[in-house]
Amino acid sequence: MALTYIQLLILLLSSSMFLGVTVASKAFNYGSPRPTSDNIPNRIIVGGSANWSFGFDYPSWAFKHGSFYVNDTLVFKYNVPSENNTHPHNVYLLPNMRSFLSCNISKGVKIANESQGAGEGFEFVLNKWKPYYFVCGATDGYHCNVGGMKFFVLPLLRRWHY
Repeated sequence: MALTYIQLLILLLSSSMFLGVTVASKAFNYGSPRPTSDNIPNRIIVGGSANWSFGFDYPSWAFKHGSFYVNDTLVFKYNVPSENNTHPHNVYLLPNMRSFLSCNISKGVKIANESQGAGEGFEFVLNKWKPYYFVCGATDGYHCNVGGMKFFVLPLLRRWHY
């Protein structure tokens, strides 16, 4: 059975309340919003100064630093493999909420390998209005399951002025 966008949105919001995950679009607010002419995309470093790292609370970060919009760029920065860094990170994009919740990377797509987070980091543009499920797939999802390296966003279409 195919889900409609409304059913998917309800599922995402309800799962965020009961399962401790966060949809990063806090701009859903009361009032009469008006679109602004300031629709310049943002460049957002995932995790802020903590970057993409094991043990960080990404769902809370995403909620606090949302809202995210279509055409915003997420930047994943992390250390490359080395003798001192034997558990390097990567970035997977998962296809659905079920894979996200279970950290099942088998149907996901590796969008950044272990060395792409160096320097200026790996950039990913949120180019559509759809949910994006990001995880670190290192050690078959261990960083996702145990290290909390996962979050999802549902970017908004337009920036609004209240």
